[in-house]
Amino acid sequence: MKNIILSIIIFFVLNLLGIKISYAQWEPDVRLTMDTNSSETPFNNSSSIAASNNVVHIVWFDNRSGNYEIYYKRSVNAGISWGPDVRLTNDGAESRYPYIALSGQLVHVVWRDKRNAPLDSNYEIYYKKSTDGGTSWGPDIRLTNDPAGCLPPSIAVLGSTLHVVWTDERNRNFDIYYKRSTDDGTNWGPDVRLTNNPSFSMLPSVTVSTSALHIVWHDNRDGNNEIYYLRSTDGGSSWDTASRLTNSPWESRYASISSSGQDCHLVWNDLRTGSWEVFYKCSTDDGISWSADTLLSGGPQFSEFPTILSSDQILHVVWFDIRDNNWEIYYKPSYYGGTFWEEDTRLTYGAGISWFPSVAVSGPILHVVWSDERSGNYEIYYKRDSTGNLVGKNNANTVLPKEFKLGQNYPNPFNPVTHFEFQISKSGFVSIIIYDELGREVTVLLNREVSPGTYETEWDASNYSSGVYYYKLIAKDFSETKKMVLIK
Repeated sequence: MKNIILSIIIFFVLNLLGIKISYAQWEPDVRLTMDTNSSETPFNNSSSIAASNNVVHIVWFDNRSGNYEIYYKRSVNAGISWGPDVRLTNDGAESRYPYIALSGQLVHVVWRDKRNAPLDSNYEIYYKKSTDGGTSWGPDIRLTNDPAGCLPPSIAVLGSTLHVVWTDERNRNFDIYYKRSTDDGTNWGPDVRLTNNPSFSMLPSVTVSTSALHIVWHDNRDGNNEIYYLRSTDGGSSWDTASRLTNSPWESRYASISSSGQDCHLVWNDLRTGSWEVFYKCSTDDGISWSADTLLSGGPQFSEFPTILSSDQILHVVWFDIRDNNWEIYYKPSYYGGTFWEEDTRLTYGAGISWFPSVAVSGPILHVVWSDERSGNYEIYYKRDSTGNLVGKNNANTVLPKEFKLGQNYPNPFNPVTHFEFQISKSGFVSIIIYDELGREVTVLLNREVSPGTYETEWDASNYSSGVYYYKLIAKDFSETKKMVLIK
């Protein structure tokens, strides 16, 4: 704790002195689709990319067949190479705005679909899943059945329980609705209406942790759009009273929320500065109280549709921004749970529009996907930072480690996520490899050049069985192995 406090103090002093430290190692953009029609990523209220260990999953909507359908693609080597495009829908009507969530080998996708539409406005929410990590897919399941339209959904999953929220017009008004499955998407409970007022409640975003379920959306019940929040502490069986999180005389909209434990992190678009900017606030007590609003983006131009992802104390925010006279993707991290933020990083430099990014992490690797017009029509693009989700504690500390060292994982035993710290005293190629009890390689968490510093990473063992495992650090002439126990 003393080292963390010292790091934060030094970080603050460096910023007062105008000293900025950059440690991103972004790799080149990768074009993932190659068709002559538009391939598009959805809005920011959920994610179109998800990752676990070395497998990365992406969904988008695509009109290569003459109408928009849902497509899927995956990488099994952490984004280095990619498998073929897989068409998930084939119904002759528009299917748009897919969002994805993972639970072990289960891959869950929800989207908005017009196949049952008697009227142009009548979209319904559909769902499908893969039980083998995206290799094969089950049937489409219709989740809503009402005479009015549904706006794009948002999905979150914890274990075998799935939570889906969306905006629905069935009461001749835009309201927030909720639905859940407690058996991995096989059966679904009834639609639950969460808002009931004459205003428009739009585009909810949902996140879930072991202690609470959180939903945010924008709502004009107060005369202009503000961000509202609702939580459940019993997995969606009952709900607290909705609370207003913003109080600006201008518009607040397009909220995105992510949680880790009792920490809940929120970003949204806000017009209070005279242009659309990205704002942030957090709760460290499961949504009971919230911090003050923090401006994340800067400049006289618009910054739109932010998405946030929390990975313990590391926060990742992506959005698109026109400050460079073209819509480009920007990224901003916090390595201290939102207490301090790094400089904005521009990720794209294409000639066309780049927009609607999503972000995911797997171990130390940070993944970003977006829709990009540089090739003449919208295509899906991807890039990664293979150390973007490492906590570099020396980032705010001028004293570098004098030796290589691998710390003991914590917690230990664990289920299913554990963390460990390691020190690198000299720049060079570093590997961190997980082995099972028989010495067989299970996965590679890190395999690249790393600068001197103290880092922290995690292993998500959701896909692995209980037992003894070993993790090994290999750097230059140094290697060290430690034991850990997974209990499910």
